[in-house]
Amino acid sequence: MTHTNSPAATETHGNAQKHELQADGVSAAGSIVMAVAGSAPAYSIAATTAILVGAAGLGAPGVLLWCGIPMLGIAWAFLYLGRIDVNAGAAYSWVARALHPILGFLSGWALVISATIFMVAGALPAGAMTVSLFAPDQADNTILITAIGAVWFLVMAACVLFGVHITARAQWIMSLIEVAILVVFAVLMIVRAATTSHAGPSFSGDWLGFSHLAGPGVFVTAALTAAFYFWGWDVSANLNEETKNGHKSAGSAGIIGVLIVFLLFVLFTIGTLTMLPSKTIESNQANILVPLGQAVWPGLGGKILIVAVALSTIATLETTLVQVTRTLFAMGRDNTLPKAFGRIHPRWRTPAFATLVVVGVSVVLFLGSTLIGSVGDVMSNAISSIGVQITFYYALAGVAVIVAYRKVLFASVRNFFLIFLWPLVGAIFMACMFGFSIPNNDPIVNILGVGLIVVGLIPVAIYYRRARGYYTRRPLELPDELDEKAPPGIDDRDPAASDPRS
Repeated sequence: MTHTNSPAATETHGNAQKHELQADGVSAAGSIVMAVAGSAPAYSIAATTAILVGAAGLGAPGVLLWCGIPMLGIAWAFLYLGRIDVNAGAAYSWVARALHPILGFLSGWALVISATIFMVAGALPAGAMTVSLFAPDQADNTILITAIGAVWFLVMAACVLFGVHITARAQWIMSLIEVAILVVFAVLMIVRAATTSHAGPSFSGDWLGFSHLAGPGVFVTAALTAAFYFWGWDVSANLNEETKNGHKSAGSAGIIGVLIVFLLFVLFTIGTLTMLPSKTIESNQANILVPLGQAVWPGLGGKILIVAVALSTIATLETTLVQVTRTLFAMGRDNTLPKAFGRIHPRWRTPAFATLVVVGVSVVLFLGSTLIGSVGDVMSNAISSIGVQITFYYALAGVAVIVAYRKVLFASVRNFFLIFLWPLVGAIFMACMFGFSIPNNDPIVNILGVGLIVVGLIPVAIYYRRARGYYTRRPLELPDELDEKAPPGIDDRDPAASDPRS
């Protein structure tokens, strides 16, 4: 098997230009920060908790638990796939090499589509939070909210464009402040719930079970929303070519990120149910953290949590841009999309063309979304359709790791549990959520969620012959030293560990 010295480098056919991202631009700790920021804990709690409670009631914490367990299985799949294939496209490359190139392309395409839709779902709250902080009397001014949201989006796009160092530094500042605020309020919630009376019911262990999830489609609908909660941690995988020791650090960061946001999600969902009356939850779908903050810390609480949500929203716009631009870059590099997407800016070492295209498309969609319905309608449809798309490519990644490591799945208990059983549970769960949700979705959700994945077959047909290297790519192979032992034995001297472009 052939290795290369740099997993980020490859040459175009016919010239000497290198498609090389900035190596070692993100530290191992920075990769964890990116994974947490990708899931956007404050934003997800603020924008999604009321929707989840509306679907699952007191069973909302249970949905997060039973979705979080298989999600960790997918995170383990990403960890082990990343150890044998360092590629900015992540699932786009892994699924192609382990299963089939067309499935791999559709995995990457699903991420591109979901991320682009999220630009709308993320930019609108960014504008709304800023207006709430500095001009609360303009909270109903849609034009002002849209304009400020667009400005924040463009600022984050500039950070992504000007280099991964700037991206990582911005995330350190925003995410650490956000998580610190959430941790402080989580402690205050626990103390207040234990020592004073509160508006909602007292916590019960059956909230973490299935007793509150009876009824046709209840769990499936709620699980799609929960999948949206977690989505984004895998941005660390898309940064593996730019992360120090990315073949190990990127995957580990994803697992740590899932664990951190899981704890925050469950704590704040329980806090919402216990601290707020049901009518308050229903009437604050746009940002449940404002009334929750007021209940926990009257006077300042709501305003402090607005700051956390604003930072979280802005931060996750940046990480989502990273995911979609790195995936498009990998596609352009492989000629599965126009070659221009695979171009790297000579100074900033970022996929400049891909970034500018995403920015242009997102701004048009962002502005257009304000004309087709209320913010609540846009958010609800966007969250559900993104849930469909991410369950699609997560399921394929869960299967891909099993196929890639099939020779060593039963070599140890560790391999059996972490490479086979847990990813398999994750893949089955995601596949079931994808399939069972379709009959229960609104038509617009199926059009956005499933229809746009199918549209990905068009570029497959157009570029199939031009991308011979991708569509005839050999399967993933374990390094020789792993044929008879567990994945932790990967040779640290060779971080490329099966470069797909060798």
